[in-house]
Amino acid sequence: MSEAKTSYFYVLHCKDGTLYGGYTTDLSRRLKEHNDGVGAKYTRPKRRRPLKMIYAEAYETRSEATKAEAAFKKQARTQKNRYLKEQGVKMPLKNQTVCVVREVTGKHDRDAEKF
Repeated sequence: MSEAKTSYFYVLHCKDGTLYGGYTTDLSRRLKEHNDGVGAKYTRPKRRRPLKMIYAEAYETRSEATKAEAAFKKQARTQKNRYLKEQGVKMPLKNQTVCVVREVTGKHDRDAEKF
């Protein structure tokens, strides 16, 4: 019997100042893929790299993580910045040196109002 992998919703800060939200089960592997230019289409252009992982939320299920990702992506940039700051990410984002990882426990129905 194999252990269930933790699912993560994560946020990258791109070199061009934009944010990218995604889903993974392995944060370091996924960051390397993005920085190698083989991650998502959005992060492939050299103008966006290098990317810095600034925030992640750990979930028990893929469904919960992808719902958090979708809700985050629907928000305006000011709302995203406010949410990240509330979670302990340093502003301005270029000053964030480590990835803040938050464990989300229990069943949560993420929706836009949480952001």
